[in-house]
Amino acid sequence: MTGQILTDEASARRYVEQIADRAAIERLEALIAELVAENQRQNLISRPSEAQVWQRHIADSAQLLRFVPRETSGAWLDLGTGAGFPGLVIAALEPEREVVLVESRARRVEWLERMAEKLALPLCRVEGKRLELVEPFAARVISARAFAPLPKLLKLSAPFSTKATTYLLPKGRSAAQELEAIPAKIRRMFHVEHSLTDAEAGIIVST
Repeated sequence: MTGQILTDEASARRYVEQIADRAAIERLEALIAELVAENQRQNLISRPSEAQVWQRHIADSAQLLRFVPRETSGAWLDLGTGAGFPGLVIAALEPEREVVLVESRARRVEWLERMAEKLALPLCRVEGKRLELVEPFAARVISARAFAPLPKLLKLSAPFSTKATTYLLPKGRSAAQELEAIPAKIRRMFHVEHSLTDAEAGIIVST
């Protein structure tokens, strides 16, 4: 199934179940329940996507693990994590991994902290501030689903990047276009992978 497009909730859930244990699925189910309830109080996700939450948010986040060998250690840094995608999903799937969620909006920060506690994710840390104010550290993985255009993202994340860092950047249908917007010397370090949740979407991955 890993090469197929996940076109509905059933296929998206099956995909996640193939890469997750029962405890992780239970954490994700709890996250979804809390997400839908909280979405009535603040706009975490679009209302229509509540009915497609496994496809649009859970599997869309979980698919990034395709590009990270299981034995990879080190912190996962998620920029502009919003409602927790992809970072909170990654933390729920791999609770033994340090995951740092960067989000500057106060109500989102409160939500993320509450979820990290509720889902029993002690290695998931929320940095409730702008990325420029976060103390730099060496990130093994840097992800961002809707943070900033690629040139700005690379500039802001540079203090956290090392030669061993893997970038995983879901960019929707603009992936190839955004890659063309950076200098050729840097562009050679990245390529575009197809998303499993949208046939026309791409994920920028560092080579």
